[in-house]
Parts: sequence; C-alpha cells; structure tokens
Amino acid sequence: MPRGFRRVEGDQIREVVGLGLDELVPGLAIQHRPARTVTETEHVQVLALMGNEAPIHSDTEFCCRIGHERVLVCGMLTLNVVLGMTVRSTSGMTTGNIALDEVRFEHPVHVGDTLRAQSTVLAARRSASRPDQGIVTCRIEGFNQHDERVVSCTRSFFVPADRDALRDATGY
Repeated sequence: MPRGFRRVEGDQIREVVGLGLDELVPGLAIQHRPARTVTETEHVQVLALMGNEAPIHSDTEFCCRIGHERVLVCGMLTLNVVLGMTVRSTSGMTTGNIALDEVRFEHPVHVGDTLRAQSTVLAARRSASRPDQGIVTCRIEGFNQHDERVVSCTRSFFVPADRDALRDATGY
C-alpha cells in the first residue's frame, strides 16, 4: 500500500485526508507542500470580495509615496493561503475550528511571492465535552521564497479521536 492511501475494496485505494488525534503528537512539525505563488487575480478578487479599499493594497502611486515599491497583498489573503496549505494534513477531517489566536503579520507579501507553510503541534488531547473528538493546537508559520516569516498564528481545531471510524462512516 502506498503511503498516504488506504485500501477501500479490491484494487481500489483512496487518498488519505487529515491526520487523527493519535498521529498529531506535540512537537511534530509538518512542512506543507506544494508552495503557492500569490497571483494578481486572487489579490484583486479578495479585495473586491472583502470591500477592502485601502490604498496600500490597490494604489501603486500611494505605495511609492510612503516608501513601498509595490502594493501589499491583503493580510487576510496571506493568512488564508497559508492556513489553506495546512488543512490537507492537519485538519482535513476536522469537524470544526475552535480558535485562531496570536495572528501576526511579520513581513510584507507582494503579488508574485511564493508562500509555504509549516505546522508544529503544540498540544493534542481528547475533548472532555465531545469524547469522539480530539482538540489539537498548532503553531502555523508562513514563509516567503526568501525564507522570511510573513505570518504566524496559533490554531485550535477538532479532529476525530478514531480517524478510521470517521473515514469509514463518511467515505473518506
């Protein structure tokens, strides 16, 4: 059986999405791939969807006058891209987010920057109120192509305590 897959029946295998509580042990660091290059299209779309009219994100002349060569990518897009990269392995089977804390935007991001993410498990335990679930807390860090940390945060979310039972019940 190839790693990252499980047999479903006969010669069929299914890609595994999300780790379970017993796999997300404190200290585990996951380097998420592939990296993602931020495009002009997604930058403009996010500004439009959010109604963000701040000139730092849309007015090149304004940016030049305050010392920036280019407009900055909206922090919410940066955060979303980095968090999105972590989902497949850390919380692909989540039943809900609990908290997003200590969000820090540490270095500017521009259109054309390539971002990658890393998750480090800080804590993992069975939920007292939902015994079929575990609560995992990860430190999430996003880096650009120059290895500069651009964003960091702490995220807590539910994962199945018995990942195989949930996969069987849901077809995942």
